[in-house]
Amino acid sequence: MRRDIFQAVADPTRRAIIVLIALQAMTPNAIAEHFDMTRQAVSKHLRILTECELVKQKQKGREIYYSLEIEKMKDIDKWLVQFRKIWETKFNQLDNLLSTIKKQKK
Repeated sequence: MRRDIFQAVADPTRRAIIVLIALQAMTPNAIAEHFDMTRQAVSKHLRILTECELVKQKQKGREIYYSLEIEKMKDIDKWLVQFRKIWETKFNQLDNLLSTIKKQKK
């Protein structure tokens, strides 16, 4: 089953895993040490992230290392851009209003 990236990042544990592996690749055991859950539960989250192509696997000897797929994170950023523009417009309007009020008080 192909999952949506937004389903993947909707879960707080998966978001935490993304943060963990953003700077360096880690094994499932190393990732599991950061959570109060079984290694199998962490593996399930990693499988979902892999299915969504948010993380990639690399075999090194007997270990599998997971790392963040930065290019796929851009899909999330593209979606957020539309909201960023709205927020910036609202903040600019608020700045203008506050400036006007401040000038009126002088």
